[in-house]
Amino acid sequence: MQNITTTFKKFFYLWRRSQVPVKQPTKISRIDNLIIFLVCILISIISSYKLLLISPLSFTVIFSWLLTFTEILISSGILILISKKENPTISSRQIILIISLLLTVQSAKLALASTISPLSIIIPPALIISQGMGSITALTWVSIATLSWPDPAVAINNNLIFNLLVCASVVSLLGGRIRSRAQLLQLSIFVPIGSFLCQWILIGKDKISVINEQSFVLSKEDIFSDSLLLAIVMLFTILFIPIFESIFGLLTKARLLELADKEKPLIRRLSLEAPGTFEHTLLICGLAEEASRMIGGDIDLIKTGALYHDVGKLHAPNWFIENQNGSKNPHDELDDPIKSAAVLQAHVDEGLKFARKNRLPKLIANFIPEHQGTLKMGYFFQKAKEKHLDINENYFRYKGPIPQSKETAILMLADGCEAALRAMNIDASDKEALETISNIIYSREKDGQLDDCNLSKGEIFLIKRAFLNVWKRIRHRRIQYPTSKNNTFS
Repeated sequence: MQNITTTFKKFFYLWRRSQVPVKQPTKISRIDNLIIFLVCILISIISSYKLLLISPLSFTVIFSWLLTFTEILISSGILILISKKENPTISSRQIILIISLLLTVQSAKLALASTISPLSIIIPPALIISQGMGSITALTWVSIATLSWPDPAVAINNNLIFNLLVCASVVSLLGGRIRSRAQLLQLSIFVPIGSFLCQWILIGKDKISVINEQSFVLSKEDIFSDSLLLAIVMLFTILFIPIFESIFGLLTKARLLELADKEKPLIRRLSLEAPGTFEHTLLICGLAEEASRMIGGDIDLIKTGALYHDVGKLHAPNWFIENQNGSKNPHDELDDPIKSAAVLQAHVDEGLKFARKNRLPKLIANFIPEHQGTLKMGYFFQKAKEKHLDINENYFRYKGPIPQSKETAILMLADGCEAALRAMNIDASDKEALETISNIIYSREKDGQLDDCNLSKGEIFLIKRAFLNVWKRIRHRRIQYPTSKNNTFS
C-alpha cells in the first residue's frame, strides 16, 4: 500500500512539473480599478437609458432596462477578463483604452447611427485593439459592440450586421498579425472594397437601405459612400495608432520592427562604442529567435528585446571583456571584487536609464534586468573568497527581478549558452554541445531563475534543441584557399 501511495505521489509531482506555470496577472491599483468600474457603469447607462424613456413606464419596461443594464455591465467585465487572459501583463492604461473605445462607440451610435453606417463606427476601434492587445480581445470587443445597440428605435438590416461582423472579424484577426505600416494601409484599402462587394451582393441589388432613415453627406443610402467613409476613417485611424502607442503603452508588431532597426541611435551607438557587445548581441538574437520560434513565442518581441538587453554597457564598454581586444582588464587594476560586482550591476541600472531616456516600451525595457535575473557573479564571488573576504553571497547577485515571461527567460538562457557554445572546439560532437546547453539551463533552473516565467518542461526541451541547431549552423569549417602573387580564389 505504501508503494502505491509513493508511486501516486511521484506521478502527481511529475505531472505538476510538466505543466505550464500559471502566469499571474499584473496587479492594478484600487484607483485604476475604480475608474474602470465607473466607465463600465457609464457604458451600461448609455446603452440602456433609452428604454426608460418609453412611456408609460411599467414594471416590464423597468425590468427590461435592468436586464439590459446588467447584460452590458457583465459583458464589459467579460471583455476585461478576456483581455487579461490573453495579455497577463496588460496595464490599467490599456484596459481603460479598451473600455473607453467601447464607451465612445456606444455614444457614437446614439449620435450618428441614424446618419452613417455602423461599419465606420465599429471597425476602426477593432483595428486599434487587435494591433495593441491581440486578436481574441478584439473579437470579444467586436461581439459586444456589434450586438449591443443603445437605441432600440434604430433598426439595422440583418445583412448589414452579417457584413459588419465579417469585416470586423477579418480586421481583428489580421490586425494582430500585421507586421508593418504598409500592410495596415493595404488592409485599409481591401477591407472597404470587400465591404462594398458584400453589401452590393447582399443589399445593393434589392436597394435595401443600410440603416433606416440613413443620411450621409456624400450620398444618401449609398453603399459606395459607406465603403468610402470606412476607408477614410481607417486611414485616419492608422495615422493615430502611433499616438495610441505612446499614450497607452501599446506595443504593435510594426513598432517592434521599427525599434529593431539597427540604424536606431541607441543600437548604432552600441555597434560603434561597444562592438564586442554588439556582436555578442547579434549571436544571442539568433539563439533566442530560433528558440522562440520553436515554442511559438513572440519572435518580434524577443528579437527587439535582445538588441537592447545590453545597452547599459555603453556606460563603460571597456570594463566588459568582449570589448577589450586584448588590452588590460580594468578589473585587474581595480583588484576589488566588490567594486567589480558593482560595475556589472551598473550595466543593468544604466541600461534602464537608457531605456527611459530613449522612451523604450516597458516590455522591451524588461529584458534589461530580467535577462540577468538574480544570477550570481560567480567569477568575482570566487575572487572575494580567494581574498578571504567574509562577504555574503547576495552582494554578488544581480538585483533582478527574475524573468517574468517566456521571452525574457529564453534570452537569459541564450545569454548563458552563447559564450559556452562559441568557446567549444569545432570538432565537438552534438552530444557534447547538448550536454553543455543542458548543464547551463539546469543551473538556471536550480538557482530558481525560471520560477516565475511561463516555460514548461516540454518547452525547455525544445529550447535546448533550438540552441543546438543554431550551434550546428555556426560551427561550419572554412577551407584554406590557395593564393598566388597576382590573384586569389574565393
